[in-house]
Amino acid sequence: MLKFEVASRTLHFHQPAGTSRGVYTTRKSWFVSVTDTEKPGYTGVGECAPLPNLSCDDVPDYEERLRQICTLVETLGDIPYNVLRPYPSMLFGIETALMRLKARGDIIYDTPFVHGEGMAINGLVWMGNHDEMLRRMEEKVEKGFGCVKLKIGAIDFEYEMDLIKRLRNRFSEDTIQLRLDANGAFTPAEALGKLHRLASYGIHSIEQPIAQRQWGKMGELCRKSPIPIALDEELIGVNITEAKRQMLETIRPQYIILKPSLHGGIHGCKEWISLAESMGIGSWITSALESNVGLSAIAQFAAHIYGCPAPMPQGLGTGMLFADNIDMPLKVEGDKLFYKPSGV
Repeated sequence: MLKFEVASRTLHFHQPAGTSRGVYTTRKSWFVSVTDTEKPGYTGVGECAPLPNLSCDDVPDYEERLRQICTLVETLGDIPYNVLRPYPSMLFGIETALMRLKARGDIIYDTPFVHGEGMAINGLVWMGNHDEMLRRMEEKVEKGFGCVKLKIGAIDFEYEMDLIKRLRNRFSEDTIQLRLDANGAFTPAEALGKLHRLASYGIHSIEQPIAQRQWGKMGELCRKSPIPIALDEELIGVNITEAKRQMLETIRPQYIILKPSLHGGIHGCKEWISLAESMGIGSWITSALESNVGLSAIAQFAAHIYGCPAPMPQGLGTGMLFADNIDMPLKVEGDKLFYKPSGV
């Protein structure tokens, strides 16, 4: 018989994490621990980490609902996936806790990643003022990142253009792959003009140039944009299979970016990837400010889906952001994330 326990923890960022939706200084996560009373001796742990004002399951009574869902899983002895579709962060924590319980350890996918092969990741540059972003950008390049993701949309666009111009003056497309994340900051009227200006700097892709829930306008933008468009926030709350298919067919993005805590857990992300592949849409996996508990599961999932090394850098560096992170065998060296248990 399964038995769950739930505990919350607040993590603190090394430095404020700025996005177009505001600045994060702390991060609250809930951790579910599960044991099998008939096979005692090991506890599986998973992380439930909704993002405030973004996750579709960011609800005032989050912990109470999580406990209710854990009780339901205890009663059924398995995960009722269709019931949990509206609760992706809860689903991710519960399913990875059960996977760890079954594996009797942290390794839930046996891939080259857990045997020491590094997974290429992008370096993430948070929003700030012009000088802060320039310094952070240069730090990522100096650390050896071959792919840098720049969050834009919070400061003056001309300043952001200047940052990108400076980067490209120093590093060519062959040296640094540049990804942008607008977090929906552009208006539909201005978006295409801004994308044409940005395109001259050899941009790999831009995430969510306009706000979500504008399928027609986003679809038109994907058809006309000189820069490949990746959907991120657009996927949040689209939890039913047919709705996922309809959205992808309407918008036809070049990429989708999967965050298990936001986009249906591992079960839901597999569904998204399968639908996208059937339409020739690319994808990669990223984390959503989870601690190392969530990050380890996400990185292993990415290695399972895409192989390791993967065809393109994944977005798996965010678990390193906290001053009081949970100890796990994860290390960033150069532009790669490694799984290195003690003694390795």
